[in-house]
Amino acid sequence: MNDTDFTGARVLVVGGSSGIGNGVAHAFRARGAHVAVWGTRPSALDYQGSDGSDLTGLDYACVDVGDPDAIEAAPAPFDGLDVLVLCQGVVVYSRGEFERPGWDRVMAVNLDSLMHCARRFKADLSAVRGSIIIVSSISGLKANRGNPAYAASKAGAISLTRTLGQAWAVDGIRVNGLAPGLVDTKLTKITTENPRRRDGAIAAIPAGRMGTPADMAGAALFLASPLAAYVNGHTLVVDGGLSL
Repeated sequence: MNDTDFTGARVLVVGGSSGIGNGVAHAFRARGAHVAVWGTRPSALDYQGSDGSDLTGLDYACVDVGDPDAIEAAPAPFDGLDVLVLCQGVVVYSRGEFERPGWDRVMAVNLDSLMHCARRFKADLSAVRGSIIIVSSISGLKANRGNPAYAASKAGAISLTRTLGQAWAVDGIRVNGLAPGLVDTKLTKITTENPRRRDGAIAAIPAGRMGTPADMAGAALFLASPLAAYVNGHTLVVDGGLSL
């Protein structure tokens, strides 16, 4: 039996419309899962032509997870759920996170919504002994001079992974996370589209390259699979050695 065969599994990837989340969504779909994604644009058609976005074969719903009421009101994508991947994220550059609007928006999406989404689907996941995967960042393990809300929210996500992993194990739910390093997505364009910054960043990565959504997807598949049946509350660093 293939331990990463997800045939028939029901998977929701919040933030699965582009970037890492989109790569994770397609990895589960390629292994037989029924996959739904939540994004921010009105319809799947609004992502056509967008870099890093492919919604082929994925069910789509527009849900602003920065609004707790929108999470509660959103229709359930399936009649149950086996895997919940929380990959939502925003960042505000130009020191905008030092001001209240930037801070509040980043914390609402990157941290608060993790708990709201997890709570929304807790009963479904408990019924099938399912799993939650929280995507944080290595920014949650260190300082990030220009982005205090991003760093704090990702540190919170790592702590929430530990806490829910401990608290919900009795309900049959495994909660784990992954912390990406530098991955070429729309959130990292400020680095990846600046040759000097990009080359400097890659020079600091022992693996000698940036990560890809597929790299992150491999970790997510492992954490959701029977191979990780005894892994709980852990955040797996997937950064090519950058944080070393």
